[in-house]
Amino acid sequence: MKNLKYVVFTTIAISTISCKKFLEETPQGIITTQNFYKTQSDAIAATDAVYFFLNAGGTGEQTLYNVLLSTGMDMATDDVDPGPGASNADVRSLSVLSTVSTNRTTFQLWQQHYAAIGMANVALAKIPGIAMDSTLKARLLGESKFLRALYYFNLVRLWGDVPLVLEYNPSAVTASDYAVARTPSTQVYAQIETDLTQAAAALPNSYSSPDVGRATKGAALALLAKVYLTTASLPLNITGNYQLAVNTALEAMSPADGGSGAFGYALQSNYANVFLPAFKNNSEHIFSAQFKSLSQGQGNNQNGRAIYNGVPGLSGSYAEQVRFYKNGSDNYFSIYKLYQPGDKRKRASFFTFYISPTNGKKYALPITNPAFPNDSTPFFSKAWDPNSTGITSESAANVAILRYAELLLIHAEAENEINGPDAVAYTSLNKVRNRAGLPDLTAGLTQAQFRDSLYLDRRLELVWEYQRWFDLIREKDASGNPIFTASLHAVGKNNAQPFRALYPIPQNELSANPKMTQNPGF
Repeated sequence: MKNLKYVVFTTIAISTISCKKFLEETPQGIITTQNFYKTQSDAIAATDAVYFFLNAGGTGEQTLYNVLLSTGMDMATDDVDPGPGASNADVRSLSVLSTVSTNRTTFQLWQQHYAAIGMANVALAKIPGIAMDSTLKARLLGESKFLRALYYFNLVRLWGDVPLVLEYNPSAVTASDYAVARTPSTQVYAQIETDLTQAAAALPNSYSSPDVGRATKGAALALLAKVYLTTASLPLNITGNYQLAVNTALEAMSPADGGSGAFGYALQSNYANVFLPAFKNNSEHIFSAQFKSLSQGQGNNQNGRAIYNGVPGLSGSYAEQVRFYKNGSDNYFSIYKLYQPGDKRKRASFFTFYISPTNGKKYALPITNPAFPNDSTPFFSKAWDPNSTGITSESAANVAILRYAELLLIHAEAENEINGPDAVAYTSLNKVRNRAGLPDLTAGLTQAQFRDSLYLDRRLELVWEYQRWFDLIREKDASGNPIFTASLHAVGKNNAQPFRALYPIPQNELSANPKMTQNPGF
């Protein structure tokens, strides 16, 4: 993939070059777009290809929900840093917000999102012409639209105005055929909303094996609610969309929580079960990237990246660690210390030591600070599989892209922005807090106080789940100003400036596409 010069608008991995000029007879051993996409099986394969970039195992590259969004985004937040095992200069520059247009990691993010969108466009162009079961056809088109919306949702939040490519062009050959100008972000969001609305109308409520993990109607509604919340927030500030976020969230939420959804979503009683492979695709998982350890590179590689690399019997690089910063007399403050006593999410999200499967000894990294005796280094643990400690460089833990706890938080936040901290907003937030072992949030808060409390619970609930960067961009303080710069400066990331809330357009794209323009500041 890294050798393709114009990956940005690649529409299919199958060759589209005709052989008629070179052979008199019809070639029998070459698959082209003309002799593929004929059967129901072809339609399923085309849709499966759109899922591929969620976890494109065995490619030799980091892929979107298998490390790349962490190295290409999480590292730049106030929660995460490159660990000692992260030697990539592009990742380290990104982590201190000194990213430039030639950064390879951000280019990979751009590449893979557009390659995935290209696959979606192929499926949406070819499947309608296939003679097959009509219900299945509608579902496959719905899945492709859901995924295209997800990929564009990431792109528009990372880069702002981006090229909106919705058609498959099999005749494109030269670089000029791929030259597309950037589309205003409001138009990109409008297409995302259209795709998700159409997907919700076509997708089923659930699946049976072996299709569990595919996009559902509930996933489309939940993602649409998140899109509405995002566009109602900074920087677009389309505040009328808060009501749409509430309404759409309620369509997906379960009746027991005040919604009308028929999807069976519920919080797991044990927070740790949300992430353990033994409980994957549980009632809290609305949509997840699927992982399977020791199977053609389909394992979750985040696991080994968080493991201290000095433990006998464990394979770990310690390439990802918490962001340490000075807070008062504590020189090693981090998100780990923001959890209240008794918050069950803390123990389920971090380890403070490892036990070697080889010698049974405990291994930890103590912190030298006399003011804080017995302090030690926390390690991220949400990708850990306790049933597979023999090979820890990967695991079978799914990555939750959308889960029910976040949907409740979306509902609570949007409700607070519309009506202040009413009983409805408190109820949804308190469900998340209570599951964590925390009491109800203090009654009688102002709108700004409730907002700040919700922001904190959201940060602690969703830590190390590819969410924090996007929240830093859209969240605001009591005066309505962005928290982006102040939050990053508070943890010592002093290169943060407002323009860095967007990434630079990759230089490869600027060079290949004369219609492309750069983001301000780069």
